[in-house]
Amino acid sequence: MLGHLDGATRLYLILGDPIAQVRSPAGLTRLMAARGHNGVVVPGHVAAEDFDALVAAAKRLRNLDGIVVTVPHKFAAARHCDRLSGRARLLGAVNVLRREADGRWAGEMLDGAGFVAALRAAGAEPAGRRALLVGAGGAGSAIGAELLAAGVAALAIHDTDPARRDALIARLRAAWPAVPVAAGGDDPAGFTLLANATPAGMRPGDPPPLRLERIAPGTAVGDVVTAPAATPLVAAARARGCPAATGTAMFEAQAALLADFLMGAARP
Repeated sequence: MLGHLDGATRLYLILGDPIAQVRSPAGLTRLMAARGHNGVVVPGHVAAEDFDALVAAAKRLRNLDGIVVTVPHKFAAARHCDRLSGRARLLGAVNVLRREADGRWAGEMLDGAGFVAALRAAGAEPAGRRALLVGAGGAGSAIGAELLAAGVAALAIHDTDPARRDALIARLRAAWPAVPVAAGGDDPAGFTLLANATPAGMRPGDPPPLRLERIAPGTAVGDVVTAPAATPLVAAARARGCPAATGTAMFEAQAALLADFLMGAARP
């Protein structure tokens, strides 16, 4: 896969903390190669306190054309963009940056689009469902906005940080005033769509993001965690016969969108 590397190879970074769980480097590099683009995606493990300095320095690399951003840097990354898409501006967060022809940096947020596409591929249409979202960080913000755009009947948001949760609720209410958006808890009873946008389930022994025993049959479930392939939330949903989208499915659905943006096919 890397036999094409040479001095003309365009460089793309993916930055996060942790980073070992991400699948983007190989998947995006393969996509670029399949499209005839000489590029490589390289992972970088950077802590929050070092993120701004790292990005400022990385932008000086003249063969660096883009940066993919994962937890916990999506809000911080927005301030490194000269231009933001409409949804990135709404959320104040991005998960991908691209160097434009004029040298400026454009930012986009594609987590929500990938999540909804993965749900639909699993046989779960969001429209008309009552949704409970766990996590109001960068990915959660994007997923909440995309679920509202997809036509959910109501959205409740649960987060361990009440201030962050309430800020997202206010932002989404302003953009979708006709749809009920409120604070929620960890009890999924009464909801027909559950979305985990936190790292819960990534490590053995993690407490589940929701009360798994309260998931009703037929509830649509999506989880952003890519490793393990089936988190305890996904496993519990499948055991009840629920359609469930994994973090890997979300990445696969989002990968083509990321490649389009990084290679310049999609403009903010």
